[in-house]
Amino acid sequence: MMRRALLLACALALAGCASAPRTMTGTDHFWSGRMALRVDSTPAQSFAASFELQGNPEQGRLSLSTALGTSLATLTWTPSGAEMRQGNTLTRRDSVDALMAELVGAAVPMPALFAWMRGEALSVPGWQTDLSQHAEGRLTARRADPLPTAELRLIIEP
Repeated sequence: MMRRALLLACALALAGCASAPRTMTGTDHFWSGRMALRVDSTPAQSFAASFELQGNPEQGRLSLSTALGTSLATLTWTPSGAEMRQGNTLTRRDSVDALMAELVGAAVPMPALFAWMRGEALSVPGWQTDLSQHAEGRLTARRADPLPTAELRLIIEP
């Protein structure tokens, strides 16, 4: 169950050193900061990590680490597939949506995540976002459907 919470955090926001750094293009973006995720499952789960998100909805990388800098997980995706590395464990799927759907029970709205990080209120069924503090580097996204409900809070560092 912790793996599911970790994956949801990865996808909303958004590991491993196996992927070489990519050259960023004009459509790529980069954000770093902290995230906290609460999943209202039984039992309830919570997760907090530092993150680095780069790329775009079609090709990118999300790295999660502890406050001390220890790598927790890395999620990478391209049009040809997605993978998540946690330590020595590697999970691969055809797409980031398929990886997320399998591991957290629902596809994570990656295009919406990138829009929210830019401060754009992109609507996604089942999700509500609060961008009222985006100028201060804060945003909140809540998933009401499908269950379990979840809340993701991000603090974006300048």
